[in-house]
Parts: sequence; structure tokens; C-alpha cells
Amino acid sequence: MILAILAIAALAVVMGALLGYSALRFRVEGNPIADQVDAILPQTQCAQCGYPGCRPYAEAVVKDDEAINKCVPGGEAVVLALADLLGRDAPSSDGAVEKPKCVAVIDPNECIGCTLCLQSCPVDAIMGAAKQLHGIIASECTGCELCLKPCPVECIHMKPVETTVRTWKWPFPANRPQAPAPSVAA
Repeated sequence: MILAILAIAALAVVMGALLGYSALRFRVEGNPIADQVDAILPQTQCAQCGYPGCRPYAEAVVKDDEAINKCVPGGEAVVLALADLLGRDAPSSDGAVEKPKCVAVIDPNECIGCTLCLQSCPVDAIMGAAKQLHGIIASECTGCELCLKPCPVECIHMKPVETTVRTWKWPFPANRPQAPAPSVAA
């Protein structure tokens, strides 16, 4: 019995040492600021910013070579949060009108069930099967419009979301203060 306990203890020590070595040898360095920027982004993976997802856009923003106002689904709230986090000035939105939040709607009389929209939706907000009528899960749709282009019969349309008491948000002031530049200690 003692021999079995010693064998298991020796095996545990060897495996622990192997795991410790592997953790040091194969460590992946990450950027904690990129993690914070990625957490602020809405995670729709819609590619409207020009990047294939939110993480690559967050890394480009942190490298300071990308504008912080390219996230269309995030809107002004994300721009202000990114400006505050990174200590940058928020780009002015003079004359720019923020696009209202929309959801996709499928016309049931025109849908042919081709499944091309299913394949293009990054958040799986479209349900259906081949040669069957498809439907949109409105609570999951981010309004990225990626399903519009592949539809061969153009049966998908964007419908603005009605503002209700639950979805209304207080508008940001037009003359908001700019974020102070971070001070660098010498």
C-alpha cells in the first residue's frame, strides 16, 4: 500500500514539474491594454471596422495606428470609453448622425431557403434550413448588415428598432469635455 502511495506521489511530482516547465516554455505574451479594449467592444464580429473581428481591431487600436471610432455597432458610447481608456481625444462627431440600431427582417414571400444568409451571420441570429423559410432572432441580431449582400433574391431588409422605455438611452452632451492626456512620470 505504501509503495502505491509513493508511486502516485512520484508521478504527481514529475507531472507537476512537466506542467511547470511547459507553462514557462510555451508562455504566450498578451497585451493587457488590448484585452481591456477588446472588453469594451461589443463583440459582434461584424467586420464593419475593416478587421475580421473585435480582437484584431483592439490590437490595431492599441498600437496607436487605428482610429477609435470605426466600431459602428458600438456607437458613440464605445468611442468615449476607448478615448477615456487610452487617454486620446474622442474624434468630434460634428455633423455626423449616428445610425439608428436596426435588425434584419426576412420577407417570407420572397425567401427561397438558400441558406447563404445563415452562413454569413457572425452571431447566428438567423434560423432555418435548406429550402425552408428562414427567420431572424431579433434579440440576437446586431444589425451588421452582413446578411444583405449574399441574399440572391434580396428578401432581407433592415428595420430600425423602435425606441421604448427599456431601450432609450440618455444622449451624450454636444459639448462633452475631452479626456485629459496621460501624464508621463520622468
